[in-house]
Amino acid sequence: MDVFRRLKPYYWPFRRLSYISIVCSVAMTAMGLVRPLLLRAIIDRVMIAGLYHELVWWSLAVIGAALLRGAFQYARSYAGHLFGANSVYELRNALYRRLQALSFSYYDTARTGDLMSRLAGDVEGFRQFLAFGFVHLLDFTLLFLLGLSAMLYLDWGLTLIVLATTPLLAFLTTRFHKRVHPAFTALREALADLSTAVQENITGVRTVKSFAQEPQQIAVFAHRVRNYIERHMAATSIWSRYFPAMELMGNIGVLLLLWVGGRRVMSGVLTLGELAAFFTYIWYIVTPLQQLGFQINNLTQSVAAGERILQILDTPRTVKNSPDAEPLPAMKGSVRFEGVYFSYGDKPALQGIDLDVPAGSVIGILGATGAGKSSLVSLIPRFYDVTAGRVLVDGKDVRKVKLEDLRRQIAVVFQETFLFSTSIRENIAFARREASFEEVVRAATLARAHDFIVELPDGYDTLVGERGLGLSGGQKQRIALARAILADPRILILDDATASVDMETEHEIQEALKTVMKGRTTFIIAHRISSVKDADLIIVLDHGRIVEQGTHEELLAQGGYYRRIYDVQFKDYAGVPGTAREAAEG
Repeated sequence: MDVFRRLKPYYWPFRRLSYISIVCSVAMTAMGLVRPLLLRAIIDRVMIAGLYHELVWWSLAVIGAALLRGAFQYARSYAGHLFGANSVYELRNALYRRLQALSFSYYDTARTGDLMSRLAGDVEGFRQFLAFGFVHLLDFTLLFLLGLSAMLYLDWGLTLIVLATTPLLAFLTTRFHKRVHPAFTALREALADLSTAVQENITGVRTVKSFAQEPQQIAVFAHRVRNYIERHMAATSIWSRYFPAMELMGNIGVLLLLWVGGRRVMSGVLTLGELAAFFTYIWYIVTPLQQLGFQINNLTQSVAAGERILQILDTPRTVKNSPDAEPLPAMKGSVRFEGVYFSYGDKPALQGIDLDVPAGSVIGILGATGAGKSSLVSLIPRFYDVTAGRVLVDGKDVRKVKLEDLRRQIAVVFQETFLFSTSIRENIAFARREASFEEVVRAATLARAHDFIVELPDGYDTLVGERGLGLSGGQKQRIALARAILADPRILILDDATASVDMETEHEIQEALKTVMKGRTTFIIAHRISSVKDADLIIVLDHGRIVEQGTHEELLAQGGYYRRIYDVQFKDYAGVPGTAREAAEG
Protein backbone atom coordinates (compact mmCIF):
# COMPACT_ATOMS: atom_id res chain seq x y z
CA MET A 1 0.00 0.00 0.00
CA ASP A 2 3.07 2.27 0.02
CA VAL A 3 2.34 3.25 -3.59
CA PHE A 4 -1.14 4.51 -2.71
CA ARG A 5 0.19 6.28 0.38
CA ARG A 6 2.81 8.14 -1.64
CA LEU A 7 0.35 9.05 -4.40
CA LYS A 8 -2.27 10.13 -1.86
CA PRO A 9 -1.85 13.89 -2.49
CA TYR A 10 -3.28 13.46 -5.99
CA TYR A 11 -6.51 11.65 -5.10
CA TRP A 12 -7.16 12.58 -1.47
CA PRO A 13 -8.63 16.05 -2.29
CA PHE A 14 -11.47 14.23 -4.09
CA ARG A 15 -12.16 11.75 -1.28
CA ARG A 16 -15.78 12.96 -0.89
CA LEU A 17 -16.58 11.43 -4.25
CA SER A 18 -15.02 8.20 -3.04
CA TYR A 19 -17.12 8.35 0.14
CA ILE A 20 -20.28 8.77 -1.96
CA SER A 21 -19.26 5.76 -4.02
CA ILE A 22 -18.64 3.74 -0.84
CA VAL A 23 -21.99 4.69 0.73
CA CYS A 24 -23.81 3.79 -2.48
CA SER A 25 -21.90 0.51 -2.59
CA VAL A 26 -22.99 -0.34 0.96
CA ALA A 27 -26.59 0.51 0.13
CA MET A 28 -26.43 -1.52 -3.08
CA THR A 29 -25.05 -4.52 -1.18
CA ALA A 30 -27.75 -4.20 1.47
CA MET A 31 -30.48 -4.15 -1.19
CA GLY A 32 -28.90 -7.23 -2.75
CA LEU A 33 -29.19 -9.08 0.56
CA VAL A 34 -32.91 -8.36 0.67
CA ARG A 35 -33.65 -10.33 -2.49
CA PRO A 36 -32.95 -13.83 -1.05
CA LEU A 37 -35.29 -13.06 1.86
CA LEU A 38 -38.00 -12.00 -0.57
CA LEU A 39 -37.38 -15.20 -2.57
CA ARG A 40 -37.77 -17.27 0.62
CA ALA A 41 -41.06 -15.58 1.38
CA ILE A 42 -42.43 -16.16 -2.15
CA ILE A 43 -41.51 -19.86 -2.05
CA ASP A 44 -42.65 -20.58 1.52
CA ARG A 45 -45.73 -18.34 1.74
CA VAL A 46 -47.01 -18.23 -1.85
CA MET A 47 -45.89 -21.43 -3.59
CA ILE A 48 -46.01 -23.83 -0.61
CA ALA A 49 -48.48 -22.24 1.87
CA GLY A 50 -50.78 -21.21 -0.99
CA LEU A 51 -51.17 -17.55 -0.03
CA TYR A 52 -51.46 -16.55 -3.66
CA HIS A 53 -53.06 -13.19 -2.90
CA GLU A 54 -49.69 -12.03 -1.51
CA LEU A 55 -47.86 -12.69 -4.79
CA VAL A 56 -48.52 -9.20 -6.16
CA TRP A 57 -47.10 -7.50 -3.08
CA TRP A 58 -44.05 -9.71 -2.89
CA SER A 59 -43.47 -9.18 -6.63
CA LEU A 60 -43.69 -5.42 -6.20
CA ALA A 61 -41.23 -5.67 -3.33
CA VAL A 62 -38.79 -7.55 -5.58
CA ILE A 63 -39.17 -4.92 -8.32
CA GLY A 64 -38.75 -2.07 -5.81
CA ALA A 65 -35.60 -3.65 -4.37
CA ALA A 66 -34.20 -4.08 -7.87
CA LEU A 67 -34.94 -0.45 -8.78
CA LEU A 68 -33.33 0.84 -5.60
CA ARG A 69 -30.31 -1.35 -6.12
CA GLY A 70 -30.02 -0.09 -9.71
CA ALA A 71 -30.19 3.54 -8.54
CA PHE A 72 -27.46 2.98 -5.98
CA GLN A 73 -25.36 1.14 -8.57
CA TYR A 74 -25.67 4.08 -10.99
CA ALA A 75 -24.68 6.59 -8.30
CA ARG A 76 -21.74 4.40 -7.26
CA SER A 77 -20.51 4.07 -10.83
CA TYR A 78 -20.86 7.80 -11.57
CA ALA A 79 -19.13 8.91 -8.37
CA GLY A 80 -16.37 6.32 -8.89
CA HIS A 81 -15.65 7.45 -12.45
CA LEU A 82 -15.65 11.09 -11.37
CA PHE A 83 -13.28 10.31 -8.51
CA GLY A 84 -10.88 8.43 -10.78
CA ALA A 85 -11.02 11.02 -13.57
CA ASN A 86 -10.32 13.97 -11.24
CA SER A 87 -7.54 12.10 -9.48
CA VAL A 88 -5.62 11.16 -12.61
CA TYR A 89 -6.19 14.64 -14.02
CA GLU A 90 -4.06 15.96 -11.17
CA LEU A 91 -1.63 13.05 -11.40
CA ARG A 92 -1.11 13.34 -15.15
CA ASN A 93 -0.56 17.09 -14.86
CA ALA A 94 1.93 16.52 -12.04
CA LEU A 95 3.78 13.98 -14.17
CA TYR A 96 3.94 16.39 -17.09
CA ARG A 97 5.11 19.22 -14.84
CA ARG A 98 7.79 16.92 -13.49
CA LEU A 99 8.94 15.98 -16.98
CA GLN A 100 9.13 19.67 -17.87
CA ALA A 101 11.15 20.38 -14.73
CA LEU A 102 13.68 17.57 -15.09
CA SER A 103 17.15 18.57 -16.20
CA PHE A 104 18.88 17.95 -19.52
CA SER A 105 20.87 15.11 -17.96
CA TYR A 106 17.68 13.09 -17.42
CA TYR A 107 16.77 13.28 -21.10
CA ASP A 108 20.26 12.22 -22.12
CA THR A 109 19.26 8.64 -21.27
CA ALA A 110 15.43 8.71 -21.16
CA ARG A 111 13.43 6.92 -23.86
CA THR A 112 10.49 8.80 -25.35
CA GLY A 113 8.37 5.68 -25.85
CA ASP A 114 8.85 4.67 -22.22
CA LEU A 115 7.84 8.13 -20.99
CA MET A 116 4.75 8.07 -23.23
CA SER A 117 3.82 4.67 -21.84
CA ARG A 118 4.06 5.95 -18.27
CA LEU A 119 2.18 9.16 -18.97
CA ALA A 120 -0.68 7.39 -20.74
CA GLY A 121 -0.87 3.65 -20.04
CA ASP A 122 0.43 3.57 -16.47
CA VAL A 123 -1.71 6.49 -15.36
CA GLU A 124 -4.77 4.81 -16.88
CA GLY A 125 -3.90 1.51 -15.19
CA PHE A 126 -3.67 3.28 -11.85
CA ARG A 127 -6.99 5.05 -12.48
CA GLN A 128 -8.84 1.81 -13.16
CA PHE A 129 -8.19 0.48 -9.69
CA LEU A 130 -8.41 3.86 -7.99
CA ALA A 131 -11.91 4.46 -9.37
CA PHE A 132 -13.44 1.09 -8.44
CA GLY A 133 -10.82 -1.24 -6.98
CA PHE A 134 -11.18 -0.15 -3.37
CA VAL A 135 -14.96 0.08 -3.69
CA HIS A 136 -15.15 -3.42 -5.13
CA LEU A 137 -12.94 -4.77 -2.36
CA LEU A 138 -15.22 -3.12 0.19
CA ASP A 139 -18.25 -4.45 -1.68
CA PHE A 140 -16.86 -7.99 -1.62
CA THR A 141 -16.02 -7.68 2.09
CA LEU A 142 -19.56 -6.54 2.87
CA LEU A 143 -21.05 -9.28 0.70
CA PHE A 144 -18.98 -11.87 2.50
CA LEU A 145 -19.70 -10.65 6.03
CA LEU A 146 -23.41 -9.89 5.54
CA GLY A 147 -23.96 -13.05 3.49
CA LEU A 148 -22.19 -15.09 6.17
CA SER A 149 -24.33 -13.47 8.88
CA ALA A 150 -27.53 -14.26 6.98
CA MET A 151 -26.43 -17.88 6.46
CA LEU A 152 -25.56 -18.30 10.13
CA TYR A 153 -28.98 -16.89 11.00
CA LEU A 154 -30.72 -19.40 8.72
CA ASP A 155 -28.68 -22.49 9.69
CA TRP A 156 -25.31 -22.17 11.41
CA GLY A 157 -24.49 -25.86 11.10
CA LEU A 158 -24.98 -25.93 7.35
CA THR A 159 -22.98 -22.70 7.11
CA LEU A 160 -19.96 -24.26 8.80
CA ILE A 161 -20.11 -27.25 6.46
CA VAL A 162 -20.25 -25.01 3.39
CA LEU A 163 -17.35 -22.88 4.67
CA ALA A 164 -15.06 -25.93 4.87
CA THR A 165 -13.52 -25.02 1.49
CA THR A 166 -12.88 -21.32 2.20
CA PRO A 167 -9.45 -21.68 3.92
CA LEU A 168 -8.05 -23.37 0.82
CA LEU A 169 -9.67 -20.72 -1.37
CA ALA A 170 -8.04 -17.97 0.74
CA PHE A 171 -4.68 -19.76 0.51
CA LEU A 172 -4.92 -19.92 -3.29
CA THR A 173 -5.78 -16.22 -3.44
CA THR A 174 -2.73 -15.28 -1.34
CA ARG A 175 -0.43 -17.42 -3.48
CA PHE A 176 -1.88 -15.86 -6.62
CA HIS A 177 -1.09 -12.34 -5.41
CA LYS A 178 2.54 -13.18 -4.59
CA ARG A 179 3.20 -14.64 -8.02
CA VAL A 180 1.24 -12.28 -10.22
CA HIS A 181 2.83 -8.99 -9.05
CA PRO A 182 6.31 -9.55 -10.59
CA ALA A 183 4.64 -10.93 -13.72
CA PHE A 184 2.64 -7.74 -14.29
CA THR A 185 5.63 -5.54 -13.49
CA ALA A 186 7.56 -7.32 -16.25
CA LEU A 187 4.55 -6.94 -18.56
CA ARG A 188 4.50 -3.15 -18.02
CA GLU A 189 8.20 -2.93 -18.83
CA ALA A 190 7.74 -4.97 -22.01
CA LEU A 191 4.92 -2.63 -23.08
CA ALA A 192 7.21 0.37 -22.52
CA ASP A 193 9.90 -1.26 -24.72
CA LEU A 194 7.30 -1.85 -27.40
CA SER A 195 6.14 1.80 -27.26
CA THR A 196 9.75 2.95 -27.52
CA ALA A 197 10.33 0.82 -30.63
CA VAL A 198 7.27 2.31 -32.33
CA GLN A 199 8.18 5.89 -31.41
CA GLU A 200 11.79 5.56 -32.56
CA ASN A 201 10.86 3.90 -35.83
CA ILE A 202 8.24 6.51 -36.71
CA THR A 203 10.60 9.34 -35.75
CA GLY A 204 13.44 7.90 -37.81
CA VAL A 205 11.36 6.54 -40.68
CA ARG A 206 13.27 8.56 -43.28
CA THR A 207 16.58 7.20 -42.06
CA VAL A 208 15.17 3.67 -42.11
CA LYS A 209 13.93 4.03 -45.67
CA SER A 210 17.04 5.76 -46.92
CA PHE A 211 19.13 2.74 -45.90
CA ALA A 212 16.47 0.20 -46.94
CA GLN A 213 16.42 -1.18 -43.40
CA GLU A 214 12.67 -1.81 -43.19
CA PRO A 215 13.13 -5.61 -42.82
CA GLN A 216 15.60 -5.12 -39.97
CA GLN A 217 13.26 -2.70 -38.17
CA ILE A 218 10.35 -5.06 -38.68
CA ALA A 219 12.45 -7.82 -37.10
CA VAL A 220 13.32 -5.58 -34.12
CA PHE A 221 9.66 -4.71 -33.64
CA ALA A 222 8.62 -8.35 -33.99
CA HIS A 223 11.19 -9.31 -31.32
CA ARG A 224 9.74 -6.80 -28.89
CA VAL A 225 6.20 -7.91 -29.72
CA ARG A 226 7.27 -11.49 -28.99
CA ASN A 227 8.79 -10.37 -25.71
CA TYR A 228 5.54 -8.59 -24.80
CA ILE A 229 3.48 -11.65 -25.74
CA GLU A 230 5.76 -13.91 -23.70
CA ARG A 231 5.40 -11.66 -20.66
CA HIS A 232 1.66 -11.48 -21.23
CA MET A 233 1.40 -15.26 -21.53
CA ALA A 234 3.48 -15.69 -18.37
CA ALA A 235 0.95 -13.58 -16.47
CA THR A 236 -1.91 -15.41 -18.19
CA SER A 237 -0.37 -18.75 -17.23
CA ILE A 238 -0.49 -17.77 -13.57
CA TRP A 239 -4.06 -16.62 -14.03
CA SER A 240 -5.11 -19.81 -15.84
CA ARG A 241 -3.67 -22.08 -13.13
CA TYR A 242 -5.16 -20.35 -10.14
CA PHE A 243 -8.63 -19.32 -11.29
CA PRO A 244 -9.88 -22.82 -12.21
CA ALA A 245 -8.74 -23.98 -8.76
CA MET A 246 -10.64 -21.12 -7.15
CA GLU A 247 -13.71 -21.95 -9.24
CA LEU A 248 -13.45 -25.60 -8.21
CA MET A 249 -13.35 -24.73 -4.50
CA GLY A 250 -16.44 -22.57 -4.89
CA ASN A 251 -18.38 -25.26 -6.71
CA ILE A 252 -17.43 -27.86 -4.10
CA GLY A 253 -19.10 -25.60 -1.55
CA VAL A 254 -22.23 -25.47 -3.70
CA LEU A 255 -22.29 -29.25 -3.99
CA LEU A 256 -22.02 -29.59 -0.21
CA LEU A 257 -24.91 -27.16 0.14
CA LEU A 258 -27.12 -29.11 -2.27
CA TRP A 259 -26.27 -32.45 -0.67
CA VAL A 260 -26.57 -31.52 3.01
CA GLY A 261 -29.22 -28.84 2.53
CA GLY A 262 -31.40 -31.10 0.40
CA ARG A 263 -31.35 -33.75 3.12
CA ARG A 264 -32.29 -31.13 5.74
CA VAL A 265 -35.27 -30.03 3.63
CA MET A 266 -36.42 -33.63 3.24
CA SER A 267 -36.12 -34.13 6.99
CA GLY A 268 -38.10 -30.94 7.70
CA VAL A 269 -35.26 -29.12 9.49
CA LEU A 270 -35.04 -26.54 6.70
CA THR A 271 -37.80 -25.14 4.48
CA LEU A 272 -37.47 -25.08 0.70
CA GLY A 273 -37.55 -21.28 0.76
CA GLU A 274 -34.75 -21.17 3.31
CA LEU A 275 -32.68 -23.55 1.14
CA ALA A 276 -33.29 -21.32 -1.89
CA ALA A 277 -32.26 -18.24 0.11
CA PHE A 278 -29.27 -20.17 1.47
CA PHE A 279 -28.27 -21.16 -2.07
CA THR A 280 -28.35 -17.48 -3.08
CA TYR A 281 -26.35 -16.40 -0.04
CA ILE A 282 -23.59 -18.92 -0.66
CA TRP A 283 -22.71 -17.03 -3.83
CA TYR A 284 -22.41 -13.91 -1.68
CA ILE A 285 -19.50 -15.74 -0.02
CA VAL A 286 -18.05 -17.74 -2.92
CA THR A 287 -18.19 -14.94 -5.50
CA PRO A 288 -16.18 -12.42 -3.42
CA LEU A 289 -13.53 -15.05 -2.73
CA GLN A 290 -13.35 -15.90 -6.43
CA GLN A 291 -13.43 -12.28 -7.53
CA LEU A 292 -10.83 -11.43 -4.93
CA GLY A 293 -8.26 -12.97 -7.24
CA PHE A 294 -9.46 -10.77 -10.11
CA GLN A 295 -9.32 -7.67 -7.91
CA ILE A 296 -5.87 -8.63 -6.66
CA ASN A 297 -4.88 -8.88 -10.32
CA ASN A 298 -6.16 -5.32 -10.86
CA LEU A 299 -4.47 -4.18 -7.66
CA THR A 300 -1.19 -5.70 -8.79
CA GLN A 301 -1.36 -3.97 -12.17
CA SER A 302 -2.22 -0.70 -10.45
CA VAL A 303 0.70 -1.01 -8.02
CA ALA A 304 3.07 -1.86 -10.88
CA ALA A 305 1.82 1.20 -12.78
CA GLY A 306 2.08 3.36 -9.67
CA GLU A 307 5.67 2.27 -9.08
CA ARG A 308 6.63 3.33 -12.62
CA ILE A 309 4.84 6.66 -12.12
CA LEU A 310 6.70 7.25 -8.86
CA GLN A 311 10.02 6.59 -10.60
CA ILE A 312 9.44 9.80 -12.55
CA LEU A 313 7.98 11.79 -9.65
CA ASP A 314 10.90 10.74 -7.43
CA THR A 315 13.58 11.60 -9.98
CA PRO A 316 15.58 14.48 -8.48
CA ARG A 317 16.18 17.70 -10.37
CA THR A 318 19.91 18.05 -10.78
CA VAL A 319 19.55 21.65 -11.92
CA LYS A 320 17.15 23.82 -9.94
CA ASN A 321 16.93 27.12 -8.11
CA SER A 322 19.01 27.24 -4.96
CA PRO A 323 17.18 28.32 -1.76
CA ASP A 324 18.98 31.69 -1.86
CA ALA A 325 18.55 32.27 -5.61
CA GLU A 326 18.28 35.97 -6.46
CA PRO A 327 16.26 37.59 -9.26
CA LEU A 328 18.33 38.49 -12.30
CA PRO A 329 17.43 41.90 -13.73
CA ALA A 330 18.05 42.85 -17.35
CA MET A 331 21.64 41.81 -17.78
CA LYS A 332 24.41 43.30 -19.85
CA GLY A 333 25.70 39.92 -20.99
CA SER A 334 29.25 39.52 -19.71
CA VAL A 335 30.24 35.89 -19.15
CA ARG A 336 33.18 34.49 -17.20
CA PHE A 337 34.40 30.90 -16.80
CA GLU A 338 36.61 30.37 -13.76
CA GLY A 339 38.46 27.06 -13.47
CA VAL A 340 35.51 25.18 -14.97
CA TYR A 341 35.47 21.38 -15.01
CA PHE A 342 32.50 19.41 -16.26
CA SER A 343 31.79 15.70 -16.72
CA TYR A 344 28.95 13.55 -18.02
CA GLY A 345 29.01 11.02 -15.22
CA ASP A 346 32.55 9.63 -15.26
CA LYS A 347 33.34 11.03 -18.70
CA PRO A 348 35.21 14.37 -18.58
CA ALA A 349 33.97 16.95 -21.07
CA LEU A 350 35.69 20.19 -19.98
CA GLN A 351 38.91 20.63 -18.03
CA GLY A 352 40.24 23.84 -16.50
CA ILE A 353 38.36 26.37 -18.64
CA ASP A 354 39.21 30.01 -17.89
CA LEU A 355 37.57 32.54 -20.19
CA ASP A 356 36.46 36.14 -19.82
CA VAL A 357 33.86 37.40 -22.30
CA PRO A 358 32.92 41.12 -22.10
CA ALA A 359 29.32 42.09 -22.73
CA GLY A 360 28.53 42.54 -26.41
CA SER A 361 31.45 40.39 -27.59
CA VAL A 362 31.22 37.79 -30.32
CA ILE A 363 33.02 34.57 -29.45
CA GLY A 364 33.76 31.90 -32.03
CA ILE A 365 34.28 28.32 -30.83
CA LEU A 366 35.98 25.69 -32.99
CA GLY A 367 37.12 22.17 -32.33
CA ALA A 368 36.77 18.58 -33.41
CA THR A 369 33.64 16.58 -32.69
CA GLY A 370 33.56 15.77 -28.98
CA ALA A 371 35.98 18.55 -28.08
CA GLY A 372 33.45 20.09 -25.64
CA LYS A 373 32.05 22.99 -27.68
CA SER A 374 28.35 22.36 -26.93
CA SER A 375 29.16 21.41 -23.35
CA LEU A 376 30.85 24.76 -22.83
CA VAL A 377 27.93 26.91 -23.96
CA SER A 378 25.38 24.61 -22.22
CA LEU A 379 26.78 25.73 -18.88
CA ILE A 380 25.79 29.38 -19.47
CA PRO A 381 21.98 28.84 -19.35
CA ARG A 382 22.55 26.06 -16.75
CA PHE A 383 21.41 23.17 -18.89
CA TYR A 384 24.00 21.42 -16.73
CA ASP A 385 25.91 22.46 -13.62
CA VAL A 386 29.68 22.57 -13.48
CA THR A 387 31.53 19.77 -11.73
CA ALA A 388 34.02 22.29 -10.39
CA GLY A 389 34.67 26.00 -10.84
CA ARG A 390 32.15 28.75 -11.62
CA VAL A 391 30.27 30.28 -14.54
CA LEU A 392 29.35 33.91 -13.97
CA VAL A 393 26.97 36.16 -15.86
CA ASP A 394 27.33 39.86 -15.10
CA GLY A 395 29.56 38.81 -12.20
CA LYS A 396 26.90 36.54 -10.65
CA ASP A 397 27.28 32.79 -10.33
CA VAL A 398 24.57 31.27 -12.52
CA ARG A 399 23.79 28.84 -9.68
CA LYS A 400 22.86 31.76 -7.43
CA VAL A 401 20.28 33.43 -9.70
CA LYS A 402 16.77 32.38 -10.59
CA LEU A 403 16.86 29.88 -13.43
CA GLU A 404 13.83 31.36 -15.19
CA ASP A 405 15.31 34.87 -15.20
CA LEU A 406 18.59 33.52 -16.58
CA ARG A 407 17.12 31.47 -19.41
CA ARG A 408 14.64 34.13 -20.50
CA GLN A 409 17.59 36.35 -21.39
CA ILE A 410 19.47 33.68 -23.33
CA ALA A 411 18.47 32.19 -26.70
CA VAL A 412 19.98 29.02 -28.13
CA VAL A 413 19.78 27.78 -31.70
CA PHE A 414 20.72 24.11 -31.65
CA GLN A 415 22.30 22.19 -34.48
CA GLU A 416 19.40 19.74 -34.37
CA THR A 417 16.47 22.00 -35.13
CA PHE A 418 13.12 21.16 -33.55
CA LEU A 419 9.86 22.60 -34.81
CA PHE A 420 6.42 21.95 -33.33
CA SER A 421 3.53 20.52 -35.33
CA THR A 422 1.82 23.86 -35.76
CA SER A 423 2.03 26.91 -38.03
CA ILE A 424 5.27 28.63 -38.95
CA ARG A 425 4.03 31.80 -37.26
CA GLU A 426 3.42 29.97 -33.97
CA ASN A 427 6.81 28.25 -34.20
CA ILE A 428 8.58 31.59 -34.47
CA ALA A 429 6.39 33.21 -31.81
CA PHE A 430 7.11 30.33 -29.42
CA ALA A 431 9.97 32.44 -28.06
CA ARG A 432 7.60 35.30 -27.17
CA ARG A 433 3.90 34.45 -27.23
CA GLU A 434 2.73 38.04 -27.02
CA ALA A 435 4.71 39.14 -30.12
CA SER A 436 2.77 40.84 -32.88
CA PHE A 437 2.65 39.53 -36.43
CA GLU A 438 4.85 42.43 -37.54
CA GLU A 439 7.51 41.41 -35.02
CA VAL A 440 7.35 37.81 -36.25
CA VAL A 441 7.84 38.97 -39.85
CA ARG A 442 10.77 41.19 -38.84
CA ALA A 443 12.48 38.28 -37.07
CA ALA A 444 11.92 36.03 -40.07
CA THR A 445 13.30 38.69 -42.39
CA LEU A 446 16.47 39.05 -40.32
CA ALA A 447 16.90 35.27 -40.38
CA ARG A 448 16.46 35.26 -44.19
CA ALA A 449 13.34 33.12 -43.81
CA HIS A 450 10.66 35.57 -44.93
CA ASP A 451 11.11 35.05 -48.68
CA PHE A 452 10.57 31.29 -48.66
CA ILE A 453 7.77 31.52 -46.07
CA VAL A 454 5.61 33.83 -48.20
CA GLU A 455 6.03 31.46 -51.14
CA LEU A 456 4.42 28.61 -49.17
CA PRO A 457 0.70 27.91 -49.81
CA ASP A 458 -0.52 29.53 -46.58
CA GLY A 459 2.47 31.75 -45.85
CA TYR A 460 3.05 32.17 -42.14
CA ASP A 461 -0.05 30.08 -41.41
CA THR A 462 1.42 27.05 -43.19
CA LEU A 463 1.30 24.06 -40.89
CA VAL A 464 4.66 22.44 -40.27
CA GLY A 465 4.75 18.66 -40.34
CA GLU A 466 5.82 16.75 -37.26
CA ARG A 467 9.39 17.76 -36.26
CA GLY A 468 9.45 20.11 -39.26
CA LEU A 469 9.05 17.46 -41.95
CA GLY A 470 8.15 19.09 -45.23
CA LEU A 471 10.82 21.77 -44.88
CA SER A 472 14.46 21.52 -45.84
CA GLY A 473 17.15 21.51 -43.18
CA GLY A 474 18.16 25.05 -44.09
CA GLN A 475 14.57 26.30 -43.92
CA LYS A 476 14.08 24.76 -40.49
CA GLN A 477 17.27 26.34 -39.20
CA ARG A 478 16.27 29.76 -40.48
CA ILE A 479 12.91 29.44 -38.68
CA ALA A 480 14.80 28.46 -35.53
CA LEU A 481 17.04 31.51 -35.97
CA ALA A 482 13.97 33.72 -36.35
CA ARG A 483 12.61 32.24 -33.11
CA ALA A 484 15.84 33.11 -31.29
CA ILE A 485 15.92 36.63 -32.78
CA LEU A 486 12.34 37.26 -31.66
CA ALA A 487 13.28 36.35 -28.08
CA ASP A 488 15.50 39.48 -28.06
CA PRO A 489 18.13 37.83 -25.81
CA ARG A 490 21.10 39.46 -24.15
CA ILE A 491 23.16 36.33 -24.86
CA LEU A 492 22.76 34.51 -28.16
CA ILE A 493 24.19 31.01 -28.62
CA LEU A 494 24.43 29.58 -32.13
CA ASP A 495 25.35 25.90 -31.84
CA ASP A 496 26.47 25.18 -35.40
CA ALA A 497 23.24 26.87 -36.45
CA THR A 498 24.20 27.30 -40.11
CA ALA A 499 25.41 23.75 -40.66
CA SER A 500 22.41 22.83 -42.83
CA VAL A 501 22.47 25.82 -45.15
CA ASP A 502 24.48 26.40 -48.28
CA MET A 503 27.42 28.80 -48.40
CA GLU A 504 25.42 31.57 -50.05
CA THR A 505 22.58 31.35 -47.50
CA GLU A 506 25.12 31.16 -44.69
CA HIS A 507 26.69 34.38 -45.92
CA GLU A 508 23.24 36.05 -46.05
CA ILE A 509 22.43 34.89 -42.50
CA GLN A 510 25.81 36.08 -41.22
CA GLU A 511 25.21 39.49 -42.74
CA ALA A 512 21.81 39.61 -41.08
CA LEU A 513 23.25 38.46 -37.77
CA LYS A 514 25.69 41.36 -37.77
CA THR A 515 22.69 43.57 -37.10
CA VAL A 516 21.17 41.16 -34.61
CA MET A 517 24.40 40.64 -32.67
CA LYS A 518 25.00 44.33 -32.02
CA GLY A 519 24.91 44.92 -28.29
CA ARG A 520 24.49 41.21 -27.54
CA THR A 521 27.00 38.69 -26.33
CA THR A 522 27.13 35.98 -28.98
CA PHE A 523 28.71 32.54 -28.93
CA ILE A 524 29.09 30.91 -32.34
CA ILE A 525 29.94 27.22 -32.49
CA ALA A 526 30.97 26.22 -35.97
CA HIS A 527 33.04 23.86 -38.02
CA ARG A 528 33.55 26.39 -40.82
CA ILE A 529 36.14 29.10 -40.30
CA SER A 530 34.01 31.38 -42.45
CA SER A 531 31.36 31.34 -39.68
CA VAL A 532 33.68 32.63 -36.94
CA LYS A 533 36.37 34.64 -38.74
CA ASP A 534 34.81 38.00 -37.79
CA ALA A 535 34.47 37.12 -34.10
CA ASP A 536 36.12 39.35 -31.49
CA LEU A 537 37.71 36.25 -30.02
CA ILE A 538 38.03 32.72 -31.35
CA ILE A 539 38.80 29.82 -29.03
CA VAL A 540 39.84 26.37 -30.16
CA LEU A 541 38.91 23.41 -27.95
CA ASP A 542 40.60 20.02 -27.94
CA HIS A 543 39.66 17.26 -25.48
CA GLY A 544 37.83 19.74 -23.27
CA ARG A 545 40.68 22.26 -23.02
CA ILE A 546 41.26 25.63 -24.66
CA VAL A 547 44.36 25.05 -26.76
CA GLU A 548 44.32 28.31 -28.74
CA GLN A 549 42.58 31.67 -28.58
CA GLY A 550 42.82 34.94 -30.43
CA THR A 551 41.47 36.74 -33.49
CA HIS A 552 41.36 35.17 -36.92
CA GLU A 553 44.63 36.80 -37.99
CA GLU A 554 46.39 36.00 -34.71
CA LEU A 555 45.45 32.34 -34.87
CA LEU A 556 46.56 32.04 -38.48
CA ALA A 557 49.88 33.55 -37.53
CA GLN A 558 50.34 31.04 -34.69
CA GLY A 559 50.40 28.20 -37.21
CA GLY A 560 48.76 25.76 -34.82
CA TYR A 561 45.49 23.83 -34.70
CA TYR A 562 43.43 26.68 -36.16
CA ARG A 563 45.85 27.07 -39.06
CA ARG A 564 45.59 23.36 -39.83
CA ILE A 565 41.78 23.60 -39.93
CA TYR A 566 42.12 26.63 -42.20
CA ASP A 567 44.48 24.84 -44.57
CA VAL A 568 42.19 21.78 -44.77
CA GLN A 569 39.06 23.82 -45.47
CA PHE A 570 40.68 26.03 -48.12
CA LYS A 571 43.22 23.68 -49.69
CA ASP A 572 41.24 23.69 -52.94
CA TYR A 573 42.11 27.37 -53.32
CA ALA A 574 45.83 26.94 -52.63
CA GLY A 575 46.78 26.91 -56.31
CA VAL A 576 45.19 30.27 -56.98
CA PRO A 577 47.10 33.20 -55.42
CA GLY A 578 45.09 35.13 -52.86
CA THR A 579 41.91 33.13 -53.19
CA ALA A 580 42.34 31.18 -49.96
CA ARG A 581 42.47 34.33 -47.87
CA GLU A 582 39.59 35.84 -49.86
CA ALA A 583 37.51 32.70 -49.32
CA ALA A 584 38.21 32.77 -45.60
CA GLU A 585 37.22 36.41 -45.47
CA GLY A 586 33.91 35.73 -47.17
